Amino acid sequence: MSYPKSPPIPANHLNIMGYVDESEVNGPGCRAVVWVQGCTRACSGCFNPASWSFEINQLISIDTLAEKIASNPRNQGVTFSGGEPFWQAPGLANLARQLKAKGFNIMSFTGFTVEQLRAKGAPEGAQELLDQLDILIDGPYIESLAIHSPTSPVSSSNQRVHILNPEFENAISWASDQMEIHILKDGTRLVTGYRGQMTLAEL
Repeated sequence: MSYPKSPPIPANHLNIMGYVDESEVNGPGCRAVVWVQGCTRACSGCFNPASWSFEINQLISIDTLAEKIASNPRNQGVTFSGGEPFWQAPGLANLARQLKAKGFNIMSFTGFTVEQLRAKGAPEGAQELLDQLDILIDGPYIESLAIHSPTSPVSSSNQRVHILNPEFENAISWASDQMEIHILKDGTRLVTGYRGQMTLAEL
């Protein structure tokens, strides 16, 4: 597996595209969402093409981000999206450990399959991050297999929902065609969910 060429990310930091609190369309319940920066796939119809570049966008300390997520009493969990979360697996695993210690649940999207993530040659720290996840949505978005359904938690039919923590067996409460609009403090709007091609606010 070829690794992307990207600027180095300082230790104990993440390179992210954006962040939002209190989302209800990116996993079960009310949760924070972290969109990481960087993806090699360039899928046709990608919801977030601004996330493809591996250039530094927003650098944030993992400790600072953990504190921010935990400071909102409505957040029950966090979802990692992107971009490709598993290209920053060690940093996200660190963030996940801190939040799980505070009672948060952890979910991630990935363009990899779970088999690829468990195979030799997987991105660095892939198993470390998998060990922290309660739910994983795997597989690249394939536009020709797109699903337009109010009951499907995935966006294309090749994608799969992996419940890695049995406590969440009956917690699939979101659907891929749901959308929500967040009005931020500076008046800008963030659209997330299906077709959420986003202009994401800086932290």
